[in-house]
Amino acid sequence: MSKAATMEIPINGNGDSRTLAEDDGLEQDLQQVMVSGPNLNETSIVSGGYGGTAEGIIPTSSIKGAFSRFRSAPSGTSHLRMKSRGIRIAPSHTAASRIASQSEDIAGSDMHHSDSSQSMSADQAARGIAVEKFDVMKKWGLNTYKCTKQMLSERFGRGSRTVDLELEAQIEVLRDTKRKYENVLRLARALTNHFYSMVQTQHALGDTFADLSQKSPELRDEFGYNAETQKLLCKNGETLLGAINFFVASINTLVNKTMEDTLMTIKMYENARLEYDAYRADLEELSLGPRDAVTMARIEAAQQQYQAQKDKYERLRSDVTIKLKFLEENKVKVMHKQLLLFHNAISAYFAGNQQQLEQTLKQFNIKMKPPGADKPSWLEDQ
Repeated sequence: MSKAATMEIPINGNGDSRTLAEDDGLEQDLQQVMVSGPNLNETSIVSGGYGGTAEGIIPTSSIKGAFSRFRSAPSGTSHLRMKSRGIRIAPSHTAASRIASQSEDIAGSDMHHSDSSQSMSADQAARGIAVEKFDVMKKWGLNTYKCTKQMLSERFGRGSRTVDLELEAQIEVLRDTKRKYENVLRLARALTNHFYSMVQTQHALGDTFADLSQKSPELRDEFGYNAETQKLLCKNGETLLGAINFFVASINTLVNKTMEDTLMTIKMYENARLEYDAYRADLEELSLGPRDAVTMARIEAAQQQYQAQKDKYERLRSDVTIKLKFLEENKVKVMHKQLLLFHNAISAYFAGNQQQLEQTLKQFNIKMKPPGADKPSWLEDQ
């Protein structure tokens, strides 16, 4: 039934018609009941007020089609009016499922956006690392090129180099001293090996003499004297070996640790000197060129690099000077002690003065290892 037909229905028992405002109120009441009512086909509406007669009762089936357009969700104003009248709106499962699907879509889009942001952050970090490595390789390449150019120029006599005559002389003396001390160390080790072999031979010879003294009654005394002499020489030889080993260990520390550490600093100093001359030559070459804007910027950058290399060169030169001074003092102190030890031990051994030999070891705080201390235990042999 159309809206016009609905408007022609009498609305009270007396046949009086309502005003336009009352018709609008009727339509709003019908809308509210149709939305919230459990079954519109079994419901009746009293239009003449809640206390009207039966003549004003209209079955809702006759006007259901007329107000089918009001089945949509109520507006904010009608919803408040329905709540004030005690009418409860049943929840819509379709709307709930639609809201849930929209929430899932929003959550999925947020997760996708988060994953995209993390991926972009990882890509940016990897790109930053690659750029940093490229810059490092670029600086290394330029520095190597300049240093190689400077080294070749010096070798062929075309370039100038910074020379500290006094320091260069001290460095040369140190290198020569190290070569001579290495020779002393090599000879001392050879002496130790040979003397150890001799001591082992004397020990075996003493055991043989002792055995023969038991098996040869006619030469028992002669074999016995020689056995005791060889055992005494063997004991003194082991004491002398302790002194020589201490001497070798001290020389080895001086040559391969103390001197080597100073020579490593000298090597760093020489590399810094080469870099300093390379950047100095580069700055001089740029200074001889034109003075336009681009060249002035390059000169300023070269000046900064030159100053940095100069500071590094001067710092390492100071370090080398200090280390050479301390090395010389340490070398004199160590060698004075070790040479005195070596002389006293050798003299006492070949003089046959066992007491003086033992006193020499006590003087230099040398502790003898017990026999067989160098041999591995039977557990280590397994």
